[in-house]
Amino acid sequence: MTRNSHKPKDYSQEDEAIARFREDLKQRFPLPPCTPAKPKRTAAKALGVLLLAITAGAVWVDPAYHSQHLVSEVGQRRTLQLADGSEVLLDSDSEMTISWHLRTRQVELKRGQALFQVSPMVYRPFLVDAGRAGVRVVGTRFNVNRHEQDVQVTVAEGKVAVRGDATDTVALLEPGQQLRVQKGIPGEVTRVSADDVTAWTDSRLVFESTPLAEVIGTLQRYYPQPITLQDPGIAGLPVSGVFDSGHVDRLLALLPGILPVNVATAPDGAVRIKSRDTKK
Repeated sequence: MTRNSHKPKDYSQEDEAIARFREDLKQRFPLPPCTPAKPKRTAAKALGVLLLAITAGAVWVDPAYHSQHLVSEVGQRRTLQLADGSEVLLDSDSEMTISWHLRTRQVELKRGQALFQVSPMVYRPFLVDAGRAGVRVVGTRFNVNRHEQDVQVTVAEGKVAVRGDATDTVALLEPGQQLRVQKGIPGEVTRVSADDVTAWTDSRLVFESTPLAEVIGTLQRYYPQPITLQDPGIAGLPVSGVFDSGHVDRLLALLPGILPVNVATAPDGAVRIKSRDTKK
């Protein structure tokens, strides 16, 4: 009788592909010796240790055997179906690398935004590296939005552990909650509409008293030419509404009607926004 004849329910085609190499990989990259668990360590702290180990480069305990690089151009969205049933939808002007490891599934979101629908696989957690923030899940649906050192994580289904690299604190997010990590430091967990946050998948951009500077950062993802705020004083002006990401030019044309700003478009398509009170 063959050992392990009964496969776990979430055993995937990827597992089939590496089954014959599993023992060899384990011999080449053995797990560290087991140590007694500390009774006072909380689940959140344990997750923090795992995230820290992954981001610190503990590759020797979890070798990669397959990876894929995905880039989307301005105005383009790309969908990646994984062999385990998970799905990743990459937003416009975004970039990521996804890799399968012996013990984990890992994504590096280099820039932009992605929506993850993760298939449950308890023995192989799903990890997202978004620069100054790390995310760990088993099975869930969540959105990660990265702009340089500013990362927003929003949960639609399930639970997600998020950690900034400047602190040991781990936040456990539930559906309808969002955490912003700026320069590696997590902020307060806030309640949001996950449907609004993920509306970009239907080409809708939803803003609710969103600072103009943040709105412009979002619009830039869908507009091929640079959009520049020329006056720092208008960066915090609030913008609300639902707009079509396929027609950013229409929103730019509307701005002078809803905010005290002027919008000028150069012959090359570059857009400059300044206060209406600014002298020419």
